[in-house]
Amino acid sequence: MSETGAQTTSVGLALGGVLVVVGIGAYVLSDFASVTAFVPTVFGVAIAGLAVAGREQRRERPAIYAIGILAILGVLGSTRGIPDVVALLTGGSVDSVVAPVTQGVMIVVCLVLVLAAGRYVLGTR
Repeated sequence: MSETGAQTTSVGLALGGVLVVVGIGAYVLSDFASVTAFVPTVFGVAIAGLAVAGREQRRERPAIYAIGILAILGVLGSTRGIPDVVALLTGGSVDSVVAPVTQGVMIVVCLVLVLAAGRYVLGTR
């Protein structure tokens, strides 16, 4: 396993865990009302699973590419919450604080994963 691959899978495992916790927390904080609060958890489990699979030499490259693709999808899927995130950051009001905070965390975590996967891709050429 390459050093960059090991770092990327470690980041994927850690941030996958963060997304799992964020999703469960969002579901609890939404008073168990919104199943969509589990979206970060689904992404987190998939990313963490890919990170574990990527620790094996022959699965490193496809796993890290898949982590990057999932991270891009996570960013794109969460962008609709950006206006609410901006409203929260500037002192505005929103219907629910849980959704924009969750989407904001999802965007940041997924952007870090995109950067980590991109670093791996550029480093293995």
